[in-house]
Amino acid sequence: MPRQPLIHRLYAKIFCIWRARRQELFLREIRLSPGDTILDIGGATGFWEGFKNSDVQIICLNLDPAFRGSSLVQQGMIKRIHGDGCNLAYGDQSFSVGFSNSVIEHVGNWAKQKQFAQEILRVGRNIWVQTPAYECPIEPHFLAPFFHWLPKAWRHRFARNFTPWGWIQRPDRETARSMVDEIRLLTKKEMQELFPGCDIMTEKLWGIFPKSYIAVRKTKATSQLRC
Repeated sequence: MPRQPLIHRLYAKIFCIWRARRQELFLREIRLSPGDTILDIGGATGFWEGFKNSDVQIICLNLDPAFRGSSLVQQGMIKRIHGDGCNLAYGDQSFSVGFSNSVIEHVGNWAKQKQFAQEILRVGRNIWVQTPAYECPIEPHFLAPFFHWLPKAWRHRFARNFTPWGWIQRPDRETARSMVDEIRLLTKKEMQELFPGCDIMTEKLWGIFPKSYIAVRKTKATSQLRC
């Protein structure tokens, strides 16, 4: 198997603790039952490593060409499906949980983000959508402080040579420009607008700064949500 790029290995080490905490929070807030189905939109199967509930069916839907064709990853638990999160081929309320982790900021402009949000709200009875907070001073993709607060023209200019992502990845200019154009971080107000009727939880960095937001809709009796 090819060795993962250094930047991906670095991301994995940085965010593995947050991933474990987020799984715990998810299971505490969205009380799953045997036979429940989770549609992880834009997700990868690695997020669910260590997930213990074998009575729940998880479908990871992604535009990555590696997801073409339905494939079973773990017997009775996880499937990979190729598909577009902005145009889901599923009926209304067809999944117990519509789930997405750090994806909506990658789908494009505001119009595409609205389309993504509408689709996950449509197919999921319960909703769990996480995204990095625009208000956090550290941009998590470029690993650079204040980078996302700069005008886009400056980000185009600085991404390649003045961010840890650029130093490690060494992209060409066009790749760096595309990366900047792809990512649009969301404010809490925008999350509230995208996910009406959902509670917006806030994860904190160092207990001070908003790190990420999670839109939660619960149709089952679950624990009290703490925002």
